[in-house]
Amino acid sequence: MSFLAETGSGHLVAMDGAADGGGRNLAPRPMEMLLAGTGACSAYDVVLILKRGRHDVRGCEVVVHADRASEDPKIFTRIEMRFVIRGRNLPRAAVERAVKLSHEKYCSATAMLAAKAQIEVAVEIEDDAPAPASA
Repeated sequence: MSFLAETGSGHLVAMDGAADGGGRNLAPRPMEMLLAGTGACSAYDVVLILKRGRHDVRGCEVVVHADRASEDPKIFTRIEMRFVIRGRNLPRAAVERAVKLSHEKYCSATAMLAAKAQIEVAVEIEDDAPAPASA
């Protein structure tokens, strides 16, 4: 139950199943890869949008959790995406706009999953600005 996929860009990705399903638990499950790819797709958009806006973005983490249907096909029914954006003096409005643009316009993975799953988004901003020097 282990599989190796070659992507269109020529990269190899391993996937495996749980031991109770015949796998050896050596790699992520295919549905985990789908969620990870969705988070990365959206993170890419957010960082690119902020950088194009000349914002000093230093990092982007997307924590993704999902609920699945209990019956086959066990599709995702609810997906929670929590964006943690790190940078210097990032305006909340700009970060929220970038996340919204990714979600509603640019991220094809999110758009595809949104056709069947409720997607909830949260945004946190961590400021990397140096603390003021004390006298």
